Amino acid sequence: MTERIILASGSPFRKKLLENAGIDFEAIPASIDERAVEATLERTGATPEDVALVLAEAKALDVSERNPGALIIGSDQTLSLGDTIFHKPADMEAARRHLLKLSGKTHHLNSAVVLVRDGETLWRHVGTARLTMRHLDPAFIDRHLSQVGDKALSSVGAYQIEGEGIQLFEKIDGDYFTIVGLPLIPLLAALRQRGAIDG
Repeated sequence: MTERIILASGSPFRKKLLENAGIDFEAIPASIDERAVEATLERTGATPEDVALVLAEAKALDVSERNPGALIIGSDQTLSLGDTIFHKPADMEAARRHLLKLSGKTHHLNSAVVLVRDGETLWRHVGTARLTMRHLDPAFIDRHLSQVGDKALSSVGAYQIEGEGIQLFEKIDGDYFTIVGLPLIPLLAALRQRGAIDG
């Protein structure tokens, strides 16, 4: 019998990555209050990597409760600049502020992925990429955001590296899949190890 695999996410980017890899899965978004979970973690001094991991696990556990026997993939990503964790911008002005803060600096994208079955976490992983943004002129930021539109609101950094957002960068160290939000190579290895996919 084939393994039932569920991605605990509504992210079109994560879905596309799994589809492109030929994985047979369903996507069922989790219903957790991410900001409430983060607020609790902030008081404990959790690192950005910890935050991504706890959120990924919370999403997978939430979906696991309603889908007994299924193998659940939970994933989350944080963007950190020093000790500051960024969230998806609420509007274009917030996106502009994100890019102004990131301009000329190196930030980290921390992408966590976990596997859960029947409320038990079987495997966890965090991939981190370092991205250095070039110095951006405020007028260029305005033109860039006008060009990309609402897409800027769908990611924590207000950019899509797989689209025009690549123009914002001077240097990138890290795995493409980690940057897009799902460390695919380690995930596929973990799924093969468990016999969930052919290998």
